[in-house]
Amino acid sequence: MFLTNKDVVDLVAWRHQLHRAPEISGEERETARAVVSFLASSEPDQVITGLGGHGVAAVYEGREPGPTVMIRAELDALPIEEISESAHRSAVPGKGHLCGHDGHMTIIAALSRGLGRDRPRRGRAVLLFQPAEETGAGAAAVLADPKFAEIAPDFAFSLHNKPGLPLGYVALSEGPANCASRGLRIVLSGTTSHAATPELGVSPMPAVARLMPALTALGPGGSLDEAYALVTITHATIGEAAFGIAPGRAEIWATLRTLTDAQMGSLCERAEALVQEVAAQTGLVAAMTYHDVFHHCENDAEAVSLLRRALDDEKFKHGPTAPQRGSEDFGLFGREAKSAMFLLGAGETSPALHNPDYDFPDALIEPGSRVFMRALRNMLG
Repeated sequence: MFLTNKDVVDLVAWRHQLHRAPEISGEERETARAVVSFLASSEPDQVITGLGGHGVAAVYEGREPGPTVMIRAELDALPIEEISESAHRSAVPGKGHLCGHDGHMTIIAALSRGLGRDRPRRGRAVLLFQPAEETGAGAAAVLADPKFAEIAPDFAFSLHNKPGLPLGYVALSEGPANCASRGLRIVLSGTTSHAATPELGVSPMPAVARLMPALTALGPGGSLDEAYALVTITHATIGEAAFGIAPGRAEIWATLRTLTDAQMGSLCERAEALVQEVAAQTGLVAAMTYHDVFHHCENDAEAVSLLRRALDDEKFKHGPTAPQRGSEDFGLFGREAKSAMFLLGAGETSPALHNPDYDFPDALIEPGSRVFMRALRNMLG
């Protein structure tokens, strides 16, 4: 164990501090400052700030040439009101760390204690604290930032806590790890009229009634294989909140989900064609835009092998896992480096992620950081 008892006490207290002060995607300014402050005692060789927004990267240089290994965590919280009696519950109305990113940050920050005391023998260890994961914008912004060229990792690793798995159990497999997803916003425009003379207008109501079941039929879900597609209607509005007006405008929001990016292209084409067909048949103009775009995550076989070696060395219980329906923007780093993410069990009775009563288990901080530190030592010495 590379952490002292005092380290663990400090880390738990810091995690609670982060939990009390959540900031949502794109607004993580104070969270980033807290990260920089916490890392200062380990005296990184380089600290990069403002990376892709509010991102922070701390670099620990080895004495000899070698690979660059990046470990990534997320800065952002969710726009959800926390329901908790905990002393460290969110102090920000309508916002909460209900996905465990406060815990992920703490696990990665824990590595700074070990790296500060004992630099890698070779290569570089990079601790990345990424903004805006929840919207799918953060990884793309980090990669597009010219400062990312200073990091240029050969390997990238991350974790996500997983309610439903036994506390501390690790699930990890090669291949697709998280589905691709994106939000489709459909705007249908017709013509309003008096509610007494609806025939004088063009209402989107018939199109909405057809499209909602038709869109979901394009993606019925099922087994997570190459044919997997899921369309979920998440929001719909029609007309004004008035009894005297027949509507002339409507919106439908749908989340499209597939196992891979290649399948996503096909699903988007089918959804767009369906919307245009129904709009034309009902005399409407349709406009479509995409939001919260997540590319699929794929675990590289060599990167998985390195994590499994670390898990075995540290005597963790671990096993394979199926791809996750939920999306993760970590997959984009796999285009620049050999990457892998593992799932760390948060307990079989834990509330689900994004639930208003979820709280990251402090008991995962030490074991989670131990896996990454063992991987770093195995690879960099």
